[in-house]
Amino acid sequence: MTKFEIFNTQPKAFRLSDFDFDLPAERIAQYPSDKRGEDRMMVVDRQKGTYTHHKFSEIKKYLTPTDCLVYNNTKVFPARLFASKDKTDSEVEVFLLRSLEDQIWEVLVKPARKVRIGNKLRFTDKIYADVIDNTISGGRVIRHNCSKATFMKYVMANGKSPLPPYIKRESEDLDKDRYQTVMAKELGAVAAPTAGLHFTDPMLNQIEKKGTKITNITLHIGLGTFRSVQVEDLRRHQMDSEYFKISKKTAALVNTTKASGGRIVAVGTSTVRALESSLISGSDVNPKSTWTDKFIYPPYDFQVIDALITNFHQPKSTLIMMVSALAGHDLILDAYAEAVKEKYNFYSYGDAMLII
Repeated sequence: MTKFEIFNTQPKAFRLSDFDFDLPAERIAQYPSDKRGEDRMMVVDRQKGTYTHHKFSEIKKYLTPTDCLVYNNTKVFPARLFASKDKTDSEVEVFLLRSLEDQIWEVLVKPARKVRIGNKLRFTDKIYADVIDNTISGGRVIRHNCSKATFMKYVMANGKSPLPPYIKRESEDLDKDRYQTVMAKELGAVAAPTAGLHFTDPMLNQIEKKGTKITNITLHIGLGTFRSVQVEDLRRHQMDSEYFKISKKTAALVNTTKASGGRIVAVGTSTVRALESSLISGSDVNPKSTWTDKFIYPPYDFQVIDALITNFHQPKSTLIMMVSALAGHDLILDAYAEAVKEKYNFYSYGDAMLII
């Protein structure tokens, strides 16, 4: 074999522009379906190189008693607050990103140029926060004057549910329910694990009755999930860190399933990130409670998951890169073109894709 033949056997180095595609604005879902679980589902078969059209309510027939279904149980909290700035009383939007310590939060503020270190942001007569630092991403660090429990009680009562930037409307009452999975338990996300939005409690019960094992991880999705990739060379892209937790019970169940030849079916890209980030050596999932900035793009050798339930993602997003790493770039781009042609709905409130 010549050196030129050796060179040609190397995997293609994909670039940002390789993940672009035309998406008409009307294909971006602005509202959820009338009833949870009624969405469409495209099934992408990697071995056959095919994609077929189904309903998400058929998901049970694609799962077997030897499979283990793993979902993200994070819960979206109403992270948008409004405060008045000291001295001027001008209104400031405060978007809670993550809790750093008991009384300290990383936040985004709007208008950012008017909020400086030393300012006091007043939420009520008794609850206020001091701006104590800037972040490298343009945010602020605040310290509130009350206990975390008191502050969170105020947040849950007065905060607004955040919606993705591509949903061009204000949040409504229906979003409190529909932009939350029925499996949501661990409070901490500012964006929903959208693949999980398709499931209903009866569906999960039917899957469990079939013998499929069901377990969960926690990964608190941050605003970084919506942040665009700015570099053509994907090796230079830096993911935002997100907190995740995998219990001993989940790790043992996943490892036992794999050892016995069963499939790990991940619900959503956040579940994939958590599972693949937990590896120390080999393909065993490890119990962990830490942060991950893992960026999965092709070529990537998946060690844990065998199948994926996901939504249809934005052009040039890290999420379409991950599904391309699993199913193959060309097959995914062909499937997305078919989805546009067949008028599937895209993004958070859109339809589902099952990759097997």
